[in-house]
Amino acid sequence: MRIGMIGLGRMGANMVRRLVKGGHECVAYDHNAGNVKAVTAFGARGVSSTAELVKALTSPRVVWIMVPAAVVDSVIGELEPLLAAGDVLIDGGNSNYRDDIRRAAQLRGRGIHYVDVGTSGGVLGFEEGYCLMIGGAREAVALLEPALATLAPGGRQAAAGGDAPPAGGATADKAASLAAARMGYLHCGPSGAGHFVKMVHNGIEYGLMAAYAEGLNLLAHADAGLTAGAADAETAPLSDPQFFQYQLDLAAITEVWRHGSIISSRLLDLSARALAEDRRLERFAGHVSDSGEGRWTVEAAIEVGVPAPVLSAALYGRFESRGRAQFTNKLLSAMRLGFGGHLEQSP
Repeated sequence: MRIGMIGLGRMGANMVRRLVKGGHECVAYDHNAGNVKAVTAFGARGVSSTAELVKALTSPRVVWIMVPAAVVDSVIGELEPLLAAGDVLIDGGNSNYRDDIRRAAQLRGRGIHYVDVGTSGGVLGFEEGYCLMIGGAREAVALLEPALATLAPGGRQAAAGGDAPPAGGATADKAASLAAARMGYLHCGPSGAGHFVKMVHNGIEYGLMAAYAEGLNLLAHADAGLTAGAADAETAPLSDPQFFQYQLDLAAITEVWRHGSIISSRLLDLSARALAEDRRLERFAGHVSDSGEGRWTVEAAIEVGVPAPVLSAALYGRFESRGRAQFTNKLLSAMRLGFGGHLEQSP
């Protein structure tokens, strides 16, 4: 394929590299000229504007956007008058699926296909491939199949089940098949479906990350019985210090979990690597951002009445990490002082 790529950050640039390596022609643009220059070294054709990018493509033109969700509409605004009926515009970032539905309807009026692709793989995607969750019209997705197959991991994992077709029977949409899913990409449904699935994927990611972090934090404090605790009326004592006498090697523990454990995962791999490099994680302040998908997942759960306590707690944990609980905690101290004369203890 010949495909245009707009947005050459960490993921966008690596996707261009993987496509070029897979035999595709990439025309690349980014507002940062240095990013454009970097991908030309991999064999991409760099351009200096969106107009130049569209002009360099052949019909039906395929343009893939990898930019922050906040600027997708402005990029589409630049591209829409340059594209024609039959062209395909892809948003591979982390847009809200509701925006996808609106954009698809807007572009459909001009005969332009809009495809939303939830893209997971991060900085490891160039070597290992990207998991792709796709929403849009079947005919548009079919045009993208060669690029999707190149970007996806390509069956590196053994299949989870047998050879039976997915629920609902066989489908004429190859990208919606179980075979495609086993390769690492899936046409999930109409406009917005790809980003809806990716949204929930990221909500789950928040919960998994929180579970690892909380469990390892408990292991990190398993030596509480080795230190003298506060002996005053304000602090509950450790009831059985003899049960908390362990000084554990978290780097070694996360490493052993990676080998045969039921909780092994890529997130555990990353945790083990971080602890091996910096056992006290001293280069991190613990300020954990959220890019929106966790919030949208919790909002969707509320709207359809689906309980999601783990995902909600993980999201609120991220808010707390950014100091948003400081006033709460001050007020708790103020109330304890007021009703019981309890003086606040220093950390």
